[in-house]
Amino acid sequence: MRTAAGSASCVITVLAASVGFGAASAQALPADWLPVNSCGEVGFNPAKEPPSEGGPTLPTIPETIRIPLPYPEFVPVPEPGPPVDNTRVPQEPLPADPCDNPCPEITDVPDVPGDPGSSGSSGSAGLPFPRIEIDPQPETIPIPIPGGPGPEPQPAPVPDVQPAEPGALTPATAVPAVSDVRLVEQLTGRGSENRTDKRWQIDGTDLGIMWESEPGEVAVAFGDTFGNDWNPPGANGEDWRSNVLGFSSDADLSDGMTIDSMVQDSRCHAAEVIASRHVENYETTTIPTSGFAIGDRQYMTYMSVKRWSLIPGMWYTNYGGIAYSDDNGQTWTKSQHAKWENSFGARFQVSAMVPHGDYVYLFGTPNGRVGTIGLGRVPTDQVLNPTAYQYWSNGTWTPGSHNQATPIMSGTASELSVRYDEAAGVWQMAYLDPARGAIVLRESQSPQGAWSEGAELIDTSDYPKAYGGFIHPWSTSDDLYFTMSEWDSYNVYLMHASLD
Repeated sequence: MRTAAGSASCVITVLAASVGFGAASAQALPADWLPVNSCGEVGFNPAKEPPSEGGPTLPTIPETIRIPLPYPEFVPVPEPGPPVDNTRVPQEPLPADPCDNPCPEITDVPDVPGDPGSSGSSGSAGLPFPRIEIDPQPETIPIPIPGGPGPEPQPAPVPDVQPAEPGALTPATAVPAVSDVRLVEQLTGRGSENRTDKRWQIDGTDLGIMWESEPGEVAVAFGDTFGNDWNPPGANGEDWRSNVLGFSSDADLSDGMTIDSMVQDSRCHAAEVIASRHVENYETTTIPTSGFAIGDRQYMTYMSVKRWSLIPGMWYTNYGGIAYSDDNGQTWTKSQHAKWENSFGARFQVSAMVPHGDYVYLFGTPNGRVGTIGLGRVPTDQVLNPTAYQYWSNGTWTPGSHNQATPIMSGTASELSVRYDEAAGVWQMAYLDPARGAIVLRESQSPQGAWSEGAELIDTSDYPKAYGGFIHPWSTSDDLYFTMSEWDSYNVYLMHASLD
């Protein structure tokens, strides 16, 4: 994900990051630990820095304090927008030697220098006071103007209103017995074994949403992605793609997950697969939230983000929608009908969809990180037909408005990941619990619950700026693999938890 003004303050930081609680399941790594890939390239440690040996120290006084000063910037926005560029370049075989750079003339670039604005002084006349600077920042005011012809209208689905059907809760299961939570590898970025910076110009990214795209293959979608001008902390850079998509056939996750290929728009450059207008206060970005496959068609849910809030952990969407691909993820089409428009408190802005039996189940929250989880379902052959959805409302599968959905569990949640474990016959859900300051795992015998209490996977007192928690579809009832993002290093890590 990305902030409203590129390198502006982090909106995706865990709300309760500074709150300690309980005994941590995942042990923080030592401060001097850094991932080093087989080529000797150094990555990033996402864990909390421990106190210095001499005990607590006073906070460092910054050399410069920049005070943001917003000013209006009027931006014309053609509507309809320009045609989507679906230029694609096939993935060339990766080098036999993983330390060979497939595109040295593109990705072997000098390090980006540090902040040239730092003078090295500690305030005026050597006094221990910071220098105060005004930092003008544009506040975009979009002005719609006539655009091109736009995409061809998609035929409206035939109305197919399902009848109301009473349902029942299943008995609550025990809290998942989580143990041995460990970091397996840094999955993306500089120093990763996948060398995504050298192979696809992915230096900084987040999320890592996974689904089985076909037998023996897993698709993995990342959020806002930046190239070789990116530098930590956070999301920043000019080579910005709202989302990128890769594929993996790695079945042995104990030593990490190998990414075999990415969808590319040019040589060694991962493509933005779901188009975004990239205009703040209009459509800042389009973020993937889940994916699944039915037959030869791939589906991806996404949120159209209008803007990031100045309040950490909050953002505002235009709508939550579904895109689909009929060429194994190379190009994607946004459905013009399967979308959930935003209104105050609207559900299913951030969604996760899971096919099971005759239905695809839709789990969703409002925009931001303070909403509860609602549930819907739709017949597998009607995924793009909004009239065919039923929503779980006080014990009944009810047709009609998605805002009729009632919460399926207590508490707030964000960034849902849901799967059905066929072998164990149990539903699993991982998400960020902002009030608790943790990524948690819950289980149930049915989509509507009752769901178990949450078992802690990641404690944000150990990983202070962790978020996400997207389950690998090839996890088992004994071994849970999931991705974790971390804001400062702005990359994705593969994690493992034992389930006893």
